[in-house]
Amino acid sequence: MLNEFYDYILTERRLSPLTVRNYRRDIKGFVSWLGMSEEGFDPDKVRREDIQEWIEMRSEHGGLGAASINRELSSIKALWRWLLRTSRVGRDITADINTLKCGKRLPSYVAEGGMTDLLQALREDIASGDFECVRDALIVVLFYTCGIRLAELVGADRSNLSADFSALKVRGKGSKERIVPIHHLVVPLLKRYDELILLQNICISSEKALILTKRGERMSMRTVQRIVKRMLDRVGIQGRKSPHVLRHTFATHLLNRGADLREIQELMGHSSLESTQIYTHNNIVKLQEVYSRAHPRGDKE
Repeated sequence: MLNEFYDYILTERRLSPLTVRNYRRDIKGFVSWLGMSEEGFDPDKVRREDIQEWIEMRSEHGGLGAASINRELSSIKALWRWLLRTSRVGRDITADINTLKCGKRLPSYVAEGGMTDLLQALREDIASGDFECVRDALIVVLFYTCGIRLAELVGADRSNLSADFSALKVRGKGSKERIVPIHHLVVPLLKRYDELILLQNICISSEKALILTKRGERMSMRTVQRIVKRMLDRVGIQGRKSPHVLRHTFATHLLNRGADLREIQELMGHSSLESTQIYTHNNIVKLQEVYSRAHPRGDKE
């Protein structure tokens, strides 16, 4: 039964493999807590009170915040909606279970000065001509200048690049494809990377991935995460260090420089403007800091 549900969200709802894996992990944890096996899962034996008790357990003893618990609850709710739609249950016991309230966390991003230091350091790596140095620099630069997601970069093939290296086609959430422009200053780096793949016989198989290991294989998301963290550590960037932080940095810097919110939405592949509007909060924070420094009464109560 559960495998049918996972097939459904993968093939019909067209959720990404990563999202399906998260659903599977959330549901497996809940089913195990119920004392059932995945093969022996019986939704008729689950009560609404069981789910409420599970939420309390995760909150008090699981060490999870409200946002993480809500994500797990969302997986359970999706399962019960499917069970009801396929007539496996007579009612949706999760329908009136509310998510936990949580404060909206502002997205982390790297200040412009920090990115300037990082890009300066990357110039030395690019000039070295070493494949791994050039590749790692390219990874950071693409996240920062294109605002793409981790899964989008890892899933991209070299054939997704336009002939002149000015654009990249990526597959986002829900398998939606979009074209992201590549900054003209990044084009020489892409060309150099492409040359090194041939010169150093990196890709001697049929692998067409854009981001390759030195053995010519598609790079894993975990490896890309480690590379980004190492590069940000290198110049002393504080706070969270991840591809997602560079994606947030892309959006925040564009907004700070006057880009239109709708344009940022399209570039990032957000399905709704609401997802993009969170970056206006960072913009307001910056304006408040400027106000406090510059206005004659800015530092007065």
